[in-house]
Amino acid sequence: MSLRVYDTLTREKQLFAPVRPGKVGMYLCGPTVYKPSHVGHMVGPVVFDAIKRYLKYKGFDVVWIVNITDVDDKLIEAAARNKTTVQDLAEKYTAEYLDCLTRFGIESIDRFPKASEHIAEIIIMVEKLISLGCAYVSEGNVWFDVARDADYGKLSNRKVEDQESGTRSLEGHGKRNPADFALWKTAKSGEPAWDSPWGKGRPGWHIECSAMSVKYLGETFDIHGGGMDLMFPHHENELAQSESATGKPFAKYWLHNGLTRIKTKLASGQWADEKMSGSLGNVVSARDLLDAWGPELLRYMLLSTHYRRPIEFTDEVLANSKKGLAVFTRLFERIGRVTGKPPVDGSPDMDQIANRLLESQVGNFVRQVIGDKMRFLEMMDDDFNTAGAIAVLHEITGSINSFLEQNRADTDRQPDVVQAAAAATQTLRKLGQILGLFRTEIPGVVAKEPGTVEQLMALLIQVRNEARKSKQFALADSVRDGLKTIGITLEDRPDGTGWRRE
Repeated sequence: MSLRVYDTLTREKQLFAPVRPGKVGMYLCGPTVYKPSHVGHMVGPVVFDAIKRYLKYKGFDVVWIVNITDVDDKLIEAAARNKTTVQDLAEKYTAEYLDCLTRFGIESIDRFPKASEHIAEIIIMVEKLISLGCAYVSEGNVWFDVARDADYGKLSNRKVEDQESGTRSLEGHGKRNPADFALWKTAKSGEPAWDSPWGKGRPGWHIECSAMSVKYLGETFDIHGGGMDLMFPHHENELAQSESATGKPFAKYWLHNGLTRIKTKLASGQWADEKMSGSLGNVVSARDLLDAWGPELLRYMLLSTHYRRPIEFTDEVLANSKKGLAVFTRLFERIGRVTGKPPVDGSPDMDQIANRLLESQVGNFVRQVIGDKMRFLEMMDDDFNTAGAIAVLHEITGSINSFLEQNRADTDRQPDVVQAAAAATQTLRKLGQILGLFRTEIPGVVAKEPGTVEQLMALLIQVRNEARKSKQFALADSVRDGLKTIGITLEDRPDGTGWRRE
């Protein structure tokens, strides 16, 4: 199956064919760095990291750009409230944002251009729009004339006459149309400002992304991404000014991820399901979440919903994600016990050993795993359906566990059975790594504990087993439950009782 992506502009799935064969340019709108990063800021990077990983898996050479908006009204207002400079505030929250990305394992972004470092490119694009008659100067401001763009509104499917200004609290006079938006804003006292042909000022929000994306990806590139909330006015205005300036299509495919939603308790006592937003005061710190839950679980949670759908963010969703991820953890631990070592990168996967085992007693299992791998890839080819792909990973895990049970692999350890199960698990890991899961140390496969801890656990397990033999079930349950309260789970397995940390 060939890769198809849902294009917001055409509102249908399109066969993916990049502008330049074999190469993909991808631009994702990054944060305005005036406040701490929250989980909503991580959704786009996690989604598009998985997209880039899959495109690279398919053999594409991908360049991914994420901008940093460090020139903006919100930054100026926040700096004034905090009695600091715009630059210092922006640097502080940019560093925090980059730290969160690193902790999430998002290391595939090629550039983080800052608006403040691209003023020259912005001025050149504004000058071109003025020369083409698509923009006009008024009292030191430069406005884009939406009336000169016959296609304005085609991305968000809105008509000009139905619009408000669609700008970020813009002030100024002399606009020809309420929907006209700022390309350049005249300086106010104490605000960041740069010299320009129209006097000292600073760029508007939308022109920043147009100038930076064109510089690094070209006048027409492949994928422009961002949250649904950016479709209007930001992406609509980007599209209008970019195509007006170049006379060429801007982005070939527009991909918009769903917004994060959270349940909030109202004054009435009822619960409301609403968008996570700084303006609503219901955001959850990305750093706090990473500290509490870890990047693996959060990435798993975010990718368990198709990227175009809203992401429900609740304690229940987090708890369910923890249970879902634990399914893989237990399998990796089990394979470690059966084979004598945990799965590691470089171990043979099913593709590498299939020819030798296809005609053996495990041949049907080999075929099943290879077929499941193809279904995983079909899910990803269908508009990067990570939720469907994760569901296939769970099915593969279930098949491996059933195969181990049917062949009594925990105790008998027949060579072909062990090798097939280990190779299937390695296939599972490689597919998960396409999504950015299972990237490093196998989650839950705990390194050897110090001797005293191992001896103590062995003693407690022995006490519990002897209590069960003598039918002192209350004592046996007390040992198990007491260990659970301190984060240690006992597991009764075919080859004996084992333990692991939660």
